[in-house]
Order: sequence, then C-alpha cells, then structure tokens
Amino acid sequence: MRHSKQIISLLVLFLIPVLTSAQNRGNVWCFGHEAAINFNSGFPVADSSSVISRGSCASICDTLGMLLFYVSNDTVSVTTTQINGGKVYGKNHQLMLGGDSINSQGWYYELVIIPVPNSNDLYYVFSIGVTAFYGIYYSIIDMSLNGGMGEVIQKNVQLQNFKCSDGLTAIKHGNGRDWWVFFRRWDSPNNTYYKYLITPTGISNVMMQSIGSSTSNGFARMKFSCSGDKMMFMTLTGLLEYYDFDRCTGLLANPQTIFPEQSNPINGFFWSSQFSPSGNLFYTTLISLPGVTDSCFLIQYNLNAPNIAMGADTLAIGSLINNMSHLKLGPDNKIYMSSVYNNLQTISYPYPDTVYSIYNSYLGVINSPDSLGTACDFQPYSFYLGGKRTYYGLPNNPDYNLPALVGSPCDTLVSQNELAGAAAVGSLHVYYHPAWEKAFINASNLKGKIGMLLVYDMQGKVVHSEPLRIQNGYYTRDLSMAGFSNGMYLVVLATEKERLTKKLMVE
Repeated sequence: MRHSKQIISLLVLFLIPVLTSAQNRGNVWCFGHEAAINFNSGFPVADSSSVISRGSCASICDTLGMLLFYVSNDTVSVTTTQINGGKVYGKNHQLMLGGDSINSQGWYYELVIIPVPNSNDLYYVFSIGVTAFYGIYYSIIDMSLNGGMGEVIQKNVQLQNFKCSDGLTAIKHGNGRDWWVFFRRWDSPNNTYYKYLITPTGISNVMMQSIGSSTSNGFARMKFSCSGDKMMFMTLTGLLEYYDFDRCTGLLANPQTIFPEQSNPINGFFWSSQFSPSGNLFYTTLISLPGVTDSCFLIQYNLNAPNIAMGADTLAIGSLINNMSHLKLGPDNKIYMSSVYNNLQTISYPYPDTVYSIYNSYLGVINSPDSLGTACDFQPYSFYLGGKRTYYGLPNNPDYNLPALVGSPCDTLVSQNELAGAAAVGSLHVYYHPAWEKAFINASNLKGKIGMLLVYDMQGKVVHSEPLRIQNGYYTRDLSMAGFSNGMYLVVLATEKERLTKKLMVE
C-alpha cells in the first residue's frame, strides 16, 4: 500500500507540469496602443507590443506561455479608407513575413486565432468584413518557417461574401481538439447563427441554425461560459439572450430573452460581456455615444435569479469621457476592463503622444467575479499599463484551455456512444443499403421539435449536416450516401431536448 501511494504521488508530480503546460496559450495579451500584459508569473505584469488598434486584436502563445504571434487592425485613423489594415506580428514584435493586409477594418471583434488541430506549427487567423470586404476569411500561418519566426503562407481566403456582424467568436469542440467558429450576418433581419467546424482535415462546410430573436444589428457579440455549456448573445441596441450550448454538435437550445432589442436605447449601448468563472454571474458594459447618452455602466447579472433582468446590479457609472468598454477574463480568474479616453466629441485615434490620462493608462479589475454585488470587488483604473494605453478592445482570444467533455458522446476523437438508447427516451436506428447507396434513418419517442442531422467521419469531420423537424415524436430520412468513401461514420440526431448517436458502416 505504501509503495502504491508513492507511485500515485510520483504520477501526480509528473502530471502537474503536463496539465499546466496545456493552460498557457492565452497568457500574453497584446492590445490597445502598444500595450501588453504577461500572466506567466501567475499575476499580471505590464509589457509592451506593436499594436495600435482601437479594437480588433488577438494573440496566442505556445503551451509554455511564450508568445508566438499576435494580430491586430492598425488602421491609420477612425475615418481611414484603409479597409485591410490587419497585421500579424511575431514574438519579437516585428511584422511577420507576409503579415500585412489581413482583411479587417478596425472594428472590435473581427479577428480570432485558432490552432490547426493536430499540428504543432500551423494556425488559422479568421477575420470578417463588416462594412467592406464583406464576408469571412481565413489566413494560415506556419510557425516553422523563417527561422521559427513564422510566415503567412495563405492570406484572405474567402468563405462567405455577405455582411458579417462585428462579433467573430470561437470555442473548442467537445472532443478537446477541434474548434467551432461562430458568426452572424446583418444584411437583413435574421435569427441565424453560422458555424464552421475546424478539424485536422480542414474547415467544414458552413452549418446554419436559426433560433432565438431576429436582428439585423451590425454589432452582435457571442460569449461562451467557462464550462462551454452556455452562451450569451447581445447586440448593440439591447438584445440580451441566454442559450444552452452543446459543444459536440455545435447546437444552441432553449433561448431565454433577458432583454429585447430596442430601436432607440436611452441608457447606453451593450458593448462587451463576460461570464464569471463559475458561470453563475454575468457582466456587461453599456457605453455612451456622443449626442445620444451621457453615461456608461458596468452591470452584474445573477443568472440563477428567478428574473435575471430585474436582478441586474449596477456596479459602476462612468461618463462619455471615460467609456467603460471591453471585459475579458484573465488566466488569474479576474475580469479586466478597458476604457477609452474621449474628448467629448470623438475618440482621439491614434492617441497623440501627449494624450495620457487615468482613463487610458489603466485597466479596471473585478477581483472576485463570482461574488455578488460589491463583494465582487471592482476596482476601476487599478492596473497600470506601464506607460502604455488602451482603447475599446482587449484580445478576442477564445478559451484555449477548455478541456474535452469527459464522459460525453464526443469525449474521444472516435466516438463510441452506443448508450443513447439506454440513457434517453428516444431511440435511433440506422441501416445502410449498399445497392441503393442510402442510409435509412428512423427515430422515435423524441422529445424535441427541431434540431440537426449530422454525419461525422472517424476523424471528427462533419461530412453532412442538415436541419430537421420532428413530427409527433418521429423522424425519418432516406439519406443518399453516394460519393461517400467506404468506412465507418457516426450519425448524430440532435434536438433541443436530446442527442442520439449511431454508427454507420458504408461498404
């Protein structure tokens, strides 16, 4: 017994560095006006970068927490005509080879970095076009090139060509390896979420899900909880909607409207948001705009309250001159808030060398974000940036640390779920007819009404997806498998109430 305990202790000691190393990709933030923060010591340390961006930026480290590269939109001014002002900087803060002219325009949530699954060197930079260069694009960076300094080897590959809302977002798939990339369109009123699944084999066909309230807002932000099972959607003009989220299927469910969208907000405009680490509390900032509102707010919501909207708690009130803007959870489980200095007419962007104030030289900090009310210990302008300055934005980094969903149908890269029939009321039967090259899909006793039919290959790539509708608890589909390679596939029927899975052999 004594020897067993010693072996277990040694295993724990060996595992600690491994577990820690997986939690460092988001440890360096580069943002604002040459600002940066390094969290590798366990607490934030002010640093510097080459960013000069009023909003859009993202950064990524290796698994040891060492900065690899970052991307930002460094437009010349707020009114610039330069619409592909995105730049990629290497770890030494020099422009990366091929790192200029990434399509983005100087908005706020246009850029996100995703590691290519199963690769040590390749990374995607996704970007969106909001008011020009419409659509969503990707660029690929190879960090093995240029002596380890990296090179952009593909640039601005277009996936869609419609207007996208400012609010590009990503979250890890339930298998802990792949990624979902989320965005919305805004050229017409709609309630559709667009998603791409990123796997080792590339980028899937776009998947669409229509759910929740309709909007045509050009500022539409999505924030996922730290556990990944909840999502909050918000628009500039006041829509705040709370969803359940399935990381395996990418499906949203059970929308709960906390606030409906307004045609003319009088108390400020929703700008940024953040879940607390436990997911029980939620924070938003409402900004003011010249000639529209005079105050800005930091607000806390108790998501366990019987009425979330009525339980909103205003933690701080600012003015037009010190707009409280972006919220972001740090690796230390504190929430950081940027502010932009406003001269009561326009944002001075880029800041002249003489424009320094407490508003743009510090970040606010929520020290205990899981505590209600004033116990959350919000300290405005309490983290000094070492002589650097902020604008609206902090890095739009996803949660690189989010683990696989242990025990779920997709916690392994080759799903082995055959227990849906035992765990759920509904049942799913799939039969393949080789002569007809069709899969006959039948499900019964279903609780849900709408959902998605998805087919995965054994590498976790979605090779087919379509919306489905349940009639009286039944669903039937004759799915053509013509053109599919021989081999094992996974058929998933997911509704807002259940998720059923069966294996399918094509031969």
